[in-house]
Amino acid sequence: MRFIKTDELKAGMRLAKPIYNKNGVLLYERNSALTNPGIVSIKNFGLIGIYILEPAEPVPPLSREDLEFEQLQTVYMFKLRDCLDLVAKRKKLEPLPILLNDILRHYGSLKHRVNFNQNLRSGEDFMYKHAISTAILATMMSARLKYTQQKQLTVVTAALLYGIGYRNVPKTIMEKGLELTASDQDVIQQSLERGLESLSMYRNDFEFFPRALALMQAYVYADHPERLTATPDAELQNTIDLLRVADQFDQMTAMNIGHEPVSEIAAMRRLSAVPERFRPDIVSALAECIHIVPHAANVDLSTGDKGIVLIENTKDYMRPVILRLSDNKIYDLSQDDVYNKLQISDIMKTMDNRISVDEETIKQFVPDPKLKELTAKLQTGFKRANAHMETIESTPEADFTTTRF
Repeated sequence: MRFIKTDELKAGMRLAKPIYNKNGVLLYERNSALTNPGIVSIKNFGLIGIYILEPAEPVPPLSREDLEFEQLQTVYMFKLRDCLDLVAKRKKLEPLPILLNDILRHYGSLKHRVNFNQNLRSGEDFMYKHAISTAILATMMSARLKYTQQKQLTVVTAALLYGIGYRNVPKTIMEKGLELTASDQDVIQQSLERGLESLSMYRNDFEFFPRALALMQAYVYADHPERLTATPDAELQNTIDLLRVADQFDQMTAMNIGHEPVSEIAAMRRLSAVPERFRPDIVSALAECIHIVPHAANVDLSTGDKGIVLIENTKDYMRPVILRLSDNKIYDLSQDDVYNKLQISDIMKTMDNRISVDEETIKQFVPDPKLKELTAKLQTGFKRANAHMETIESTPEADFTTTRF
């Protein structure tokens, strides 16, 4: 799979990812061969480029949920763009509650982890795609932490709108990704501050908006508290902390034109390394919402070789059951004696930041009946342990904010 800029597309190239229109209608299916009229349509659609399959490359596996995730990202992006166009014209934000409720409906009550698949971003669409991804993460995390509906509306609204000032940041700066100079950061800060001014006119339009606006102001001015008229209360500070984790995780793992993304493991390590800025309980909540080291992932090991994740560990993502490729043996990293000798260094990804091994590859590496029997036993043990923990966590006394990984 490789990324091809729109101007370099040629008829006959096969799509690696589906393309949807603003209403979520499928325009081009994966594995579709491009035609000249199709290339014109893609250019008119405003895409800076697309992912193309190599000539002999099979279509990468995607679940129905993964496809829906990509579809909703596209739909939400255009709905947010419509909202921000209304802000620019100083018109009523009537579509905003519809967008908020749809995000909360899809991601505010999930009982399982999701694959947080990223999308490619340019200087022009970074703001929209970043806002949507951050809002989805904030929705899942706030639900996991059992926020009230009003508090969820506050943090998701802030995730969608706090970055409206990115519209005023020069494209050259936006495409640098995380490699920003102090001068670049000053330009972004000033743009974000000016962006908030355009939102003040909606203060009385929605019941949740004053609190959301206060959160946006506190978040944007977090490094300049002296400019705030009031110190954030404890509840507002809590939502600031959640928004910061969602914001930074998305920026680190997203695929911008200007920089390579880091893996989820690397991103989680960076967040965990600064507990005074990224609260450990909120970072843990993030790990409970998305797959960090999922089943079928191809991983780099501390011994210098590679392995494949056979069974995801839902309680400690760094300690799954793996198949080590150098000796074709299974290692249960949840066992301390094993983990002390062998750890996961990082996870291997494809160009679009997906895991690079599928189910068929795993089957090729587990031909031994004894290995299959051992895998089945380990999987049964993990399921029983996880079921027991889920029963404990479902009780009213369970405190999800203190979960550790």
